Amino acid sequence: MTPDILFFFQNHLGALPIYEALEAQIMAIAPNCTRKVQKTQITFKTRYGFAFVSFTPVRPAAKRPKDWLTLSFGLGRRLDDPRIDQAVDPYPGRWTHHVMLGAPEEVDDTVAGWLQEAADFAARKGKK
Repeated sequence: MTPDILFFFQNHLGALPIYEALEAQIMAIAPNCTRKVQKTQITFKTRYGFAFVSFTPVRPAAKRPKDWLTLSFGLGRRLDDPRIDQAVDPYPGRWTHHVMLGAPEEVDDTVAGWLQEAADFAARKGKK
């Protein structure tokens, strides 16, 4: 664990195991991606960002798990799944999805599929 990651999670240490599971899944999908830790989010990208980790509260406080983080990713379509907390279309043909993860076990095959699709979608950006 790098110092910048530990600093990012300093007020959310309970969410660190969730992040570790998520990062492992992301690195399995896109082993050549880079990680950029900023003040409010961690970005995973190849040429373009495809997975973003933050503490953006996408659920009312009463419905949040004790420990949580928000995974955001972009796709060329809107996902209809009960685990998606929010989906917005900031640009035509691009949907940003937000999923609140509350346990390492929630980083499952479904999330892996979404991450793979997001990585593929980001790789096609800008290509005709």
